[in-house]
Amino acid sequence: MWKSLLATAAITIALLSPLAVVAQDGPTSQTSLAEQLVNALNGVFGVHPGMRANHPKGVVLEGTFTPSASAASVSKAAHLQKRKTPVPIMVRFSAGSGQPSVPDTSQMPRGMAVKFSLPDGSKTDLVVLSFNGFPVATAEEFRAFLLAVAASGPDAAKPTPIDTFLETHPAARNFLERPTPQPVSYASLPYFGINSFKFTNAKGAVTFGRYQLRPVAGEQFLTQEQLGTMAPDYLSSEIRERVRRSPAEFKLLLQVAEKDGKIDDPSIAWPDTRKQIELGTITITKAVADSQAAEKKLLFMPGAVVPGIEAADPMIAARSASYIVSLSRRAQAQ
Repeated sequence: MWKSLLATAAITIALLSPLAVVAQDGPTSQTSLAEQLVNALNGVFGVHPGMRANHPKGVVLEGTFTPSASAASVSKAAHLQKRKTPVPIMVRFSAGSGQPSVPDTSQMPRGMAVKFSLPDGSKTDLVVLSFNGFPVATAEEFRAFLLAVAASGPDAAKPTPIDTFLETHPAARNFLERPTPQPVSYASLPYFGINSFKFTNAKGAVTFGRYQLRPVAGEQFLTQEQLGTMAPDYLSSEIRERVRRSPAEFKLLLQVAEKDGKIDDPSIAWPDTRKQIELGTITITKAVADSQAAEKKLLFMPGAVVPGIEAADPMIAARSASYIVSLSRRAQAQ
């Protein structure tokens, strides 16, 4: 299982972009940067053998994706074409922390990853976060951000490394300090793509944009009084019970980049006023019986794309490469 996942991941990285070329050594190689990113995450959250370096706490579910009538006008990607039967998907919701036992009642972003299984046996992934924007613009800055957080413990001298970092990185300050209301459910949150992609349709027309996932049931959040009554794993329990009663649905949207807009800086949050195109509906129908076993077989990567969709932000290659490093370390710990 691990060898197959690693081989598939390596092929994906090799196809992403020139930035994904594996160098033998040197501080600027993607392999080196990927290892540094995982090491930096471990510096913040600790090392947890056999677990993901980030977002290790999660729950896996199954469902389908049905493309919209407008999806094919955006991209020739196989899962966005009109079809008789929906595309099978695997979905993983996760806590936005590197701590496997972090309580669901903690204030933090949440993650959502979707794996589409196409008729020809290929797969493509979607990795999104319940926060519009990102702390920094590049993978190198993300490493510096994590190192600053790790070096800023309670005994650190003032100003701490993170204090200094935030002085010149307002997006990172917003990421750390902006209140994030606690959701009623994983299915009551909106999710945003971190990076931009290039979409090409069958006629060769190109659109640049970022993904959004919007809950069909609407956004719902807990009051502080309600939060005080919730169990440490309430989100995992709630989503399992929710889909047992009825499907949970999300609208998959593409938020279109402005003409000549900056598409390689994920720290810039795009406003809701930008054009959105509906790509389809994600329908989550059931929870996987053994979520922990399913998670070991799953690797979600932001750069796992198919013809008709390409990475438009260099950070995608670095993020995907770091997922491979994390997977490799998980495998070694088994």
